[in-house]
Amino acid sequence: MKYAAYGSNLHQIRLIYRVPSAQFLGKAIITNRALRFHKRSKDKSGKCNIVIDTNNNVYVAVYEIHESEKPALDNAEGVGYGYRTITLEVNGYGECFTYVAEQSHIDDSLIPYSWYKELVLAGCEKLNFPDDYIDFIRAVPVTEDSNEKRHAENMELVEQIRSGT
Repeated sequence: MKYAAYGSNLHQIRLIYRVPSAQFLGKAIITNRALRFHKRSKDKSGKCNIVIDTNNNVYVAVYEIHESEKPALDNAEGVGYGYRTITLEVNGYGECFTYVAEQSHIDDSLIPYSWYKELVLAGCEKLNFPDDYIDFIRAVPVTEDSNEKRHAENMELVEQIRSGT
């Protein structure tokens, strides 16, 4: 099954931790959608969401994952706890599933942790998304995670992505 990743799962290194079968198929644009960092996470920070917006586009990485691993990805993404699965038509790839925030978990005052934004940026950079899209993400304000262990683990993952190891 095809998965369109747009947030912290953009890069295969991150996604493989969650679904080992993930095979990168390519990148694509989802039109009439916009990226936001306003999904309330259980850690109270802002996570990515895509919203309908006729003036914007969202860049995605498309992966093939084994159907038996989708429940593990649903669990990691928080399906039933703020995210739900939708199916989108992705140009060049056909139907892909992705995750969007439930209305009850959207809060435009939220901001992401620095490590989370860096995971999204590292994926965008490695996939050579357009400079203006990357600049938009770079401009998103961040806050520091008080959980130093989580911060360190995720920044180590960011370094793996950026170094290609």
